[in-house]
Amino acid sequence: MERLLWYVAYGSNLHAARLDRYLRGGRPPGGLRTYPGCRDCRPPRRTVAGSIPGGVYFAGESRAWTGGMAFYDPELPGQAAVRGYLVTVEQFADIAAQEMYRPPGTDLDLIRVAAEAGRVTLGPGRYETLLRVGARDGLPMLTFTAPHAASEVEWAPPAPVYLGMLARGLREAHGWDVGRTTGYLAARPGVAGHWSRSGVRRLVTEASAP
Repeated sequence: MERLLWYVAYGSNLHAARLDRYLRGGRPPGGLRTYPGCRDCRPPRRTVAGSIPGGVYFAGESRAWTGGMAFYDPELPGQAAVRGYLVTVEQFADIAAQEMYRPPGTDLDLIRVAAEAGRVTLGPGRYETLLRVGARDGLPMLTFTAPHAASEVEWAPPAPVYLGMLARGLREAHGWDVGRTTGYLAARPGVAGHWSRSGVRRLVTEASAP
């Protein structure tokens, strides 16, 4: 019997086509990295839009997009817009491995620990901390983020192509219009203070075009 869980995305994987590169392999448009894909490349069983307590911020330097990367901090005020994908534990392990720049194919034993304990750190690097952020239909909801809090690092502005991917994901998952998407992204630490609101709106408008 397959073991299932919810992978909770808050960054570029809000966009289903972006997540598909993790599942089936390949390079997303505008990206600098080609992904090997999962052992099980089937699409998610279900997808749902939602929100979780905390916030998203941008920091570091992305090797896949350049610019700051999106991270989740449950201690930030407000709500983070997310998208849940119902996947197998094996698929989640392979998605997480690719995020950590590790080869897929090895099950992460600590996924079970994270599901039960709420948090586990696999290493010091980016996206190497697994968090349980809730439950749905009796199944754990897990995501990955950095081991540090938003207040412990210097925020960095995301690249336009990366922020545009988030904008498309928010529209696709949540059905948000240009105004709401602009307000959400412009307020994120790393965007605020680096991007003008008008600049974010132009990018969101372009990303929302058919």
